[in-house]
Amino acid sequence: MNALSALALPLLLAAQLAVSRGDAPPAGAPAASAPDSAMSALTPAAAAPALAAPSTTAPMAPPTAGLAMAFTPEDVARALRHSPLPAAPIDPTNAVSGDPRAARFGQYLFFDARLSRDGAVSCATCHAPASAFADGRVLAHGLGDATRHAPALWNVADNRWFFWDGRADSLWAQALGPLENPVEHGGSRLEIVRTLEREPELRRAYQNLFGQLPELSAAARTLPAARPVPDDARAAEHVAWLSLAADERRAIDVAFSNVGKCLAAYVRLIRSDRAPFDVFVEGLRDGDAGKLAALSPSAQRGLQLFEGRADCRMCHSGPDFTDREFHSVRVPSASKALGRDPGRYTGITKVLTDPFNGLGDFSDDRGEAARDKLAFLDTRTGNQGQFKTPSLRNVAVTAPYMHQGQLATLRDVLHHYSEFDDAFDPLKGHFEQTLQPLHFTAQETEDLLTFLESLTDIDLDPALMSQPASPR
Repeated sequence: MNALSALALPLLLAAQLAVSRGDAPPAGAPAASAPDSAMSALTPAAAAPALAAPSTTAPMAPPTAGLAMAFTPEDVARALRHSPLPAAPIDPTNAVSGDPRAARFGQYLFFDARLSRDGAVSCATCHAPASAFADGRVLAHGLGDATRHAPALWNVADNRWFFWDGRADSLWAQALGPLENPVEHGGSRLEIVRTLEREPELRRAYQNLFGQLPELSAAARTLPAARPVPDDARAAEHVAWLSLAADERRAIDVAFSNVGKCLAAYVRLIRSDRAPFDVFVEGLRDGDAGKLAALSPSAQRGLQLFEGRADCRMCHSGPDFTDREFHSVRVPSASKALGRDPGRYTGITKVLTDPFNGLGDFSDDRGEAARDKLAFLDTRTGNQGQFKTPSLRNVAVTAPYMHQGQLATLRDVLHHYSEFDDAFDPLKGHFEQTLQPLHFTAQETEDLLTFLESLTDIDLDPALMSQPASPR
C-alpha cells in the first residue's frame, strides 16, 4: 500500500467528513467552502506550530479576544481537560513496547498477509490507513463476516481494555486475537511460528529482538495447523495442539506472544493529537487569537453544548474523549440474526481466563499494576450489553458507529441521543439511567457535528502508513 500523499489527504478527509455527516461527498474538490467550517484547514498539523507544554495552572478567566462567544472560567477549565494528548504510554507487560526495532518489525507484520490462512488478509484489511485505520464497513470482514464493527486504531495504546467487550487487557494480547479468529486471519500460532521460521527476513528480524525461534519437532512441522480452541475440545486444531509436548506448546506460545508485542509496538505509534480543537485549547491557555480561530463559532457552540447541557463529557472525558469504561446506551442490534450481544458480561470472563493477560506467563511484568487491573473484575448482570466507550478523536472520519456499526452517520448518533426513538426496550436490558432524550434543535445538531469534526487529525507520518521495505 502506498503512503497517502499530502494532496490525497484533504480529499480523503473531505469525503469522509461528508459520509459521517450523512451528506453527499464533494465531487473532486476537497475543501469545505462554508465560512463556518470547524477547521481553518483540512490538515492543520502541517502548518500549525507544535503544541506548547501545558501551563501548570489553569487560567482564572478566559481570553478577552478571539472567542466567538462568552466562555466562563468553568467552560475554559473543562476544555483544558481534553488537551493536550500525552505521549503514548509504555506498556510494562511488553518489554519491547517502546523499542523502535520492534515497532518496525510490527509495522511490517501489520501489512503482511502471510500471517493469514489464505495469504490474503492482514491487519490492514480491517485497519486500512487509507480509511483512517478503519474499514468503513458495518461489520469487520476478513476471511468471513465478524459480528462486530472494526474500530479505528488512533491512540489505541491509551486504552485500559481492548476489544469492544474488553476481553484483552493489553494491546499485545489484543493483537493476537484476530490472528487466530476463523473469520479474521484464520491462522494458528503454529502456522505463524512456521512462517517466521520459513521466511528468512522474518526469521532474522525476530531473532534480532528475541533470539532463536523454537526448534520445532517433526510433528509440529507436518501438522496443518494447531492452536487451542477452549470452547471446542473436539476441534481438529485443538486436538492437534494437545498432541504436541507441553514444552513445545509453551515455546510456541512465547514466540506467538512476541509477535503480538511487536504489532503493539507499531500500533502504539498511531497517534492523533493535533486537531483544530487542540490548537483552540492552546489558544485558551496563551490567549493567542489566531489559535482560538481554529474553532469556528459553530464548533465553539458545539463545545459548550458537549460540555454543558448534552453532558457528553460524562463518558467522553479526558484528552482521548473517553472514560475507557463500559456502558449500555440502548443502541439496538444491527439485525435479528446478530441478536443481543452480551458485551462486557462475557468479556470479563474472557480476560480473566486469557493466558496472555497481564498476570499470565507471557507478560513481562506481573506486578502490582497488572494484579490491580484484574483482581477486582466481577461479572454482574449489569454488565450485560455494555461496550467500551470509544474515543472521539477522528470520529468524523471513521463511520459507521457503535459496536455493530448500527448507526451509519454522526447525524444518526446525535439523533439517537437526542430522541431515543430507536432504542431497545429498557425493560429488556440494563442501560445507563442517566441517559434521557435531549431533544436537540437543528442548530444544536449542526453545532455538535461541527465540534466533533474539529477533533480530526489524520496527519500521521507517511512512513507509518505502509509496509516498510524490510522488517528490520
